[in-house]
Amino acid sequence: MSNRPLLIDLAFYAAAALFAGATALWTVLEPHSQWGAIAFGGYLPAAICVAVLLTQPGAVWRGRALVAAGTAVAVTAMPLAFMAVDRASGVTGRAQEEVLVVESSGARLLDTGSPYLRADAIAALPEPLLGYNPYQPGMAVFGLPAAAFGEHWWTDARVWFLLAAAACAAAAVNLLRRRPGDVLGAGKGPLLRAFQATFVFPVCALTFATGGDDMPVVALIVLALAFAHRDRPLAAGLAVGAAAALKLFAWPAAVVVGVLLWRGGGLRRYLGGFALPVAATMVPVLLLDARGFFDNVVAFGLGHGVVTSPAQSPLPGFLIANHVPGGELIAPALLGLAALVIAALLWTRPPASAASAALWCAAGLSTAFLLMPSTRFGYLLYPVVLLGWWLPLRDAIAGAPTLFAGIGSEAVDELEHETGPGPSLAVEWWR
Repeated sequence: MSNRPLLIDLAFYAAAALFAGATALWTVLEPHSQWGAIAFGGYLPAAICVAVLLTQPGAVWRGRALVAAGTAVAVTAMPLAFMAVDRASGVTGRAQEEVLVVESSGARLLDTGSPYLRADAIAALPEPLLGYNPYQPGMAVFGLPAAAFGEHWWTDARVWFLLAAAACAAAAVNLLRRRPGDVLGAGKGPLLRAFQATFVFPVCALTFATGGDDMPVVALIVLALAFAHRDRPLAAGLAVGAAAALKLFAWPAAVVVGVLLWRGGGLRRYLGGFALPVAATMVPVLLLDARGFFDNVVAFGLGHGVVTSPAQSPLPGFLIANHVPGGELIAPALLGLAALVIAALLWTRPPASAASAALWCAAGLSTAFLLMPSTRFGYLLYPVVLLGWWLPLRDAIAGAPTLFAGIGSEAVDELEHETGPGPSLAVEWWR
């Protein structure tokens, strides 16, 4: 049996340990430093355990799975719990601003029916930045436990982000795992890689522990792709609609999944499922406080707020907007042009499977976070998680002999361009 999976694990955990150690030593962000110090003590033992497994004969998948599960607890759940307990005890510097924003928006939703403040009210705050809520109305739901029950470790919004993402991942695994006689199921190896990408990869573990708001969004997108793979368009629409009710970043993925299901004939049910969570969260808020929604989600997102967004990682969109003459117009224009190009390519070569849709989503969201004028490196988690789940999605169709049944040879060529001819070498290599 090949040792390649273990060698990949060893390199992954060792590199992650270096990242965590460097973060603990050199970051200027207190929550990130706390995460790095704890996570280093999770990644390094994981690398040692994998090195030991390399000396053991026979099948080692169970050992790899136990190491991955233990590492996820050590680098994701433990730092989150530590910081949530400290924060509930009154210690400062144990959460990023988005946690405070989500919890404040939950309190406003409970008190006023709207999670938003208008620009004039935000300008009067001692810290105007914390008054902005740039998320869709549904994100405030994660702040309701703190609003309803007070500040405890278990009401911390990050705890609920993690639970929501874990529930979505578990549902996706259940949909994709291989059962006896199932030709559309994925093997254990690719599913383990997807788990590592979501709960162990440093950017994702760091996000869970310090901020967390992006993780349920990407997990819901993954769940939608799993439902699409099983030809359940209504459920796929509900899942990606829930993601779109949390954050605008999910809307491009919703388009990709819609194109996939339109090709399969399930578009009407998909759109019905998508509309339910979006309408349920947006319509009441728009009827009550359309101005607040505009000031927070639209104006602030476009850089026209009382204060500027702190999302200022030196990626192309930010650099163009801030260091090129006329960049404040050029950067949005490039983003719009990229969106048009991707839309044209999506129309001419639509995804043939949920696996290829995952690649489309990863490419589209990567383009978006690279070209947005206000952006941050943390958005890297979207392509990381989507590519991680591409492995089981691709593996699930590799052994389906009837996938192209009844389709002409020219159409098969196009489909194989998207899915690959037969079992995927990329999946086998990473398995």
